[in-house]
Amino acid sequence: MKHLAFIPALLIPVCATAQDVGSHADGFSCRTHDRSEMEHWRSADPLGWARALEMRDELERRVSELEGERDRSTYVIPVVVHIIHNNGSENISDAQVKDAIRILNEDFSRNNPDWQNVRPEFLDIVADVGIEFRLAQRDPQGNCTSGITRTVSTATYVGDDSMTGLIQWPRNRYMNVWVGASANGAAGYTNYPWVFNGSPTSDGIVVENSYLGSIGTGSPGRSRVLTHEVGHWLNLQHCWGNSNEPGVESNCSMDDGVSDTPLTRGWTFCSSVGSSCGSPLDNVENYMEYSYCSKMFTEGQALRMIAALTSSVAQRSSLWQPNNLVQTGVSVPPELCAAELVANDREICAGGSVVFTDVSYNSVTGRTWSFPGGSPSTSSDDQVVVTYNEPGIFPVTLNVTDGVTSLQQNEASFIVVLPDTGSAWPASEGFESVSSLTGGPWWSVSEEGPSFVLTSSAAFSGSRSVQLTNSGLTVGHVDELISSTYDASGVSALQVSFRYAFARRQGSNTDVLRLFTSNNCGTNWVPRKTLRADTDLPTAPDQSATFVPSNADQWGYAEVTNFGAVNFVPNLRLKFQFTGGGGNALYLDDININGVPVVTSVTELSSGQATFVHPNPSTGNLQLVLDEDWQGPVTVEVFDPLGRVLDSRVLHGAGARTLPMDLSNGTPGVHLIRLSDAQRNLTLRALVMRD
Repeated sequence: MKHLAFIPALLIPVCATAQDVGSHADGFSCRTHDRSEMEHWRSADPLGWARALEMRDELERRVSELEGERDRSTYVIPVVVHIIHNNGSENISDAQVKDAIRILNEDFSRNNPDWQNVRPEFLDIVADVGIEFRLAQRDPQGNCTSGITRTVSTATYVGDDSMTGLIQWPRNRYMNVWVGASANGAAGYTNYPWVFNGSPTSDGIVVENSYLGSIGTGSPGRSRVLTHEVGHWLNLQHCWGNSNEPGVESNCSMDDGVSDTPLTRGWTFCSSVGSSCGSPLDNVENYMEYSYCSKMFTEGQALRMIAALTSSVAQRSSLWQPNNLVQTGVSVPPELCAAELVANDREICAGGSVVFTDVSYNSVTGRTWSFPGGSPSTSSDDQVVVTYNEPGIFPVTLNVTDGVTSLQQNEASFIVVLPDTGSAWPASEGFESVSSLTGGPWWSVSEEGPSFVLTSSAAFSGSRSVQLTNSGLTVGHVDELISSTYDASGVSALQVSFRYAFARRQGSNTDVLRLFTSNNCGTNWVPRKTLRADTDLPTAPDQSATFVPSNADQWGYAEVTNFGAVNFVPNLRLKFQFTGGGGNALYLDDININGVPVVTSVTELSSGQATFVHPNPSTGNLQLVLDEDWQGPVTVEVFDPLGRVLDSRVLHGAGARTLPMDLSNGTPGVHLIRLSDAQRNLTLRALVMRD
């Protein structure tokens, strides 16, 4: 939540359920009206505090007006659920959201299956509050919606105002609910209408994903957190009053403003026969307790919530007005207005599977999937697991109907299936023959705006490279350049190298370039190299105009050799990740993967002869010795440490021979010499050192 003008986020009632039903509630606590913090803000902003108290008093007057004449109408509240996620388990399903709304409606209409299990002493005051919650069908612009939004952000791990500030729909038209991986360390939090009145951009409820609904990441024992928070959002206090400390004797001198909830110290475990403060029996099973066996609101609590809902404080009375129900689309039964599919992955290796889910809205009664290249190739299920056995780029089509309307989503190039056994090493990429960065062998991925593009404005070798202009993008943006697969099986050592060029705009820039590798086709990534703008990333002086490297001296060289055996796999992948920090353009070129074969520089043959290079190591002048088993023609290729071909020739005839080689003018490092004839293939390793 954004900080209020007079009450900080720390004061928002934060209900944290750290344990499940039947457990003591050491982690279940609301920070409503923390006394020290409230006193601080009373002093810090007296005018703001006075205005808040006026709104509180107005709500109390509204409660008095409704005493004895509560309207038994049903009030409909449009709801939008904002799922803030980073592609983890916190990206909960639509089904889990709908389950949470179902539970909320049951609890507010006395249709929850467990209400009749309430202690007999309270059965006659279990309230049908008369509020119905409906997911919106129209967004603020009038477009079709499921009432569920999804936003990718690492703010999900914090769950404070940095998360809620990412997206909010107008509070006079929707009840906003944010769901994340964290709710600022709690299970959920919100505040009273009189607190939110002066801060509309803070108005709403935050819930940690595992406390929403009873399915998916949720559970039945945690599913009443949203009910509790909506109670606060509609001006209910805890049963023991306006404090954060249940179970203490001083609570007996407070009251929750509700006539039919007995005075109580408050309960942090389920004791249905519990009593305190002189009451013969406490209402332990109330939704506004921490007892873990909540089943009910009382009639008095219902009156208090309807008073808040029919008051203009925090614009609650605007939500259920007929014109708003029309504008938000909840005044009519759900109708099909969009076909939409999601997949748990869009890039796999051959033999892998993708989970497709139909998230079309609203009221789908039938569907037909088409998965060319996949197995199964068709389906009518709402969720389908499809296996792709051959490499390629494949389309997906989803047709849905509600019995009247039919809609289709057709994705022409939706699933990329990479070879499970990739390109053989040594492999080099200078981008000379790459036609795009969208269809392989390299992909450009960006959070915003332009990302890596092919360019002919600069290159370390040849005439082309890839460029990230890094201009006009926000600080912290992430752009990635990801490779297809490489076959690194059968090697004993591995070297990855690349050329890069970068300039800062000023010394305070914080850009970072990282190289990652994946040994499982991109499912997981491991960082291998980090270059930073304040240390080793710049290759040219700072400059304000767009940086273009003018010569080879403005290019840097980096290599990685710390690869263990777990990386010697047939589907190795590379990823360059650039995190912007205000700097200038970045260029990449001459990406190379060199492997050292399990067979080293000397191979003993069955005849007792050997093919080898000597001296090894050398300063570049060496001899390639071939044994007599080589039968011409013999192809000989020499690769430098950057993967570039230095020499390629064909030897005719058969028998042993010696071939002189001069590699002294090349780049120092491990050179690979590949030999092949009709019967044999062999790669030798030659280490060339400087004089």
